[in-house]
Amino acid sequence: MKQTMKLSSGASIPQLTPEQAESRNYLTQEILTKMHLMPKGDPAAYSVAGDGSTVYYFDPRRVVEAPPEIWYAPAVPAFTETRTLEDGTVIGRMSTKRAATCGYYTKERLSQMHYDVVEKPIAYTLRNDKSVIYFYDKASAIRQPLMCVECGKDIRYRRKLCQKCFEADLAVRREEGDRHRAEHYHMKRERVLFFDLELTGVYDHDEIISISILDGNGKLIMDTLVKPAHTKKWKKTEKIHGITPEMVADSPYLTDLIPEIKEIFANADVLIAYGISTDFSHIKYIYDTQKEREQLRKKTRCAANEYVRYIQEHHPELNHASLSDAMACLGVEWDGVAHTSIADTIGCAKVWEKLFPNYYEN
Repeated sequence: MKQTMKLSSGASIPQLTPEQAESRNYLTQEILTKMHLMPKGDPAAYSVAGDGSTVYYFDPRRVVEAPPEIWYAPAVPAFTETRTLEDGTVIGRMSTKRAATCGYYTKERLSQMHYDVVEKPIAYTLRNDKSVIYFYDKASAIRQPLMCVECGKDIRYRRKLCQKCFEADLAVRREEGDRHRAEHYHMKRERVLFFDLELTGVYDHDEIISISILDGNGKLIMDTLVKPAHTKKWKKTEKIHGITPEMVADSPYLTDLIPEIKEIFANADVLIAYGISTDFSHIKYIYDTQKEREQLRKKTRCAANEYVRYIQEHHPELNHASLSDAMACLGVEWDGVAHTSIADTIGCAKVWEKLFPNYYEN
């Protein structure tokens, strides 16, 4: 019958010979360390070395780069000193630092990390007085249930709190959030602007190829394609917003639109976008000075942040917060084609009004 080992995660891994592990391209911890890698998740298999120690094998498709501070730790040496446990298992001596790079820790350290030891030691070292310190493999230890940081009595449920403390905290946060959203802000609809940009990419050096601006009355202030000054192709984002290089060939450059955009923004009290950080990181460059950019930033509000706060208080089971998610949750229908700047701007305005029903003057 094929031998298996059950890990603390509940997974069972097979025992293989070194030749079988090599045929599957599995890597040992020693090889991973030499390659500046570390495992992500459980071992894929194990074998028992001639000295009785356990050798774990890891799938190369489930590894990540190791922290730089352990790249140049000494290579694992052949054990020059060994110790035999009561059951006859032979384990080798290694330094505390080397053990940590292999994922081996003392029982006390694992307890501090909220793990219980369930298997025999895998290595050891000696104190100055020659007393023995045993190391245990973290991969085979069992994770202890973490306790609530508030009461310390029950197991964590969400936000590091047990269910009882979480629900009490949620009630307080929900009341505060509802009061914030229900407040009367007395904003003039014509001075509240929603805007959205479509870009050639997701980085700061990418260019604007579409801009839409809408006021709180639903009046379209600007909706135009923009011809990028430097970028010729944008295949990846083209698949999202559908704007091709041919579509913007006869459109104005951003520099041609700057005076009009500045005038529009100057007449606004608030500028709102869904995910304002991306839009602001590109639109700010129409201003020359840091002072002007800071003045613009103070006018901005993020609809995405407000929606995230809302679902954390009313729907903590929800994990996604795209504009599409917000519209679906709040019962808002799309006008136009999703992911175009005009449709996203209208969607953002509707989401904002759902979240803040008393935002505008009567």
